[in-house]
Amino acid sequence: MNTPCRIVVMAKTPVAGHAKTRLIPALGAQGAAALAERLLNHAVEQALAADLGPVELCGASACNAHQGDAEPSAALHPAFQRLADAWPITLSEQGSGDLGQRMHRAFERAFSTMPSGAGRVLLTGTDAPALGASVLRRAADALAGADAVFVPAHDGGYALVGLRRPAPTLFEDMVWSTPTVMAHTRGRLAAAGLRHTELPPLHDIDVPADLTHLPPGWLS
Repeated sequence: MNTPCRIVVMAKTPVAGHAKTRLIPALGAQGAAALAERLLNHAVEQALAADLGPVELCGASACNAHQGDAEPSAALHPAFQRLADAWPITLSEQGSGDLGQRMHRAFERAFSTMPSGAGRVLLTGTDAPALGASVLRRAADALAGADAVFVPAHDGGYALVGLRRPAPTLFEDMVWSTPTVMAHTRGRLAAAGLRHTELPPLHDIDVPADLTHLPPGWLS
């Protein structure tokens, strides 16, 4: 499939006490933030290694990302700046709103950069280290015969969503961070008449029990 493909990596700034807070009991605030930064670096490196097209790092300040209050620019955080200095990526801001609003905004912005709004956009987080370049390429290929592609997460959410055009109904008024996100998304896909493909599920790294799914040596 020769249509353009853009990868958007959505991430919080890796700030101690705010990043990966559910891992603090196991790793401490600094350790959780360090792991968040390693996950961030890995996600960007894999997006570039997939060699599908432009890569955008879409950041959210770790403080009150869901609110509209004025906050420091996520793009100015040193972790984001280091990546932008080292790799050919663009930086953007998630802005205000809940996760669904920010995801839909990222899709709209990405499609607006493409000729006539046509193309493929893959949106990922940074929580699933097994979401490597080969998975990203498979997801992009899946959009040859589907309107949407997902990589479900074992916790009931999803680690990747890819679209061929914006689909706001997939993101509006969703209760996020629950075990039913993917199930509810399947219902919305059916109601909207969207054909979708799912790749094999992956593990997110959210809570201490998930640390067993990290690549060897990541905590050393």
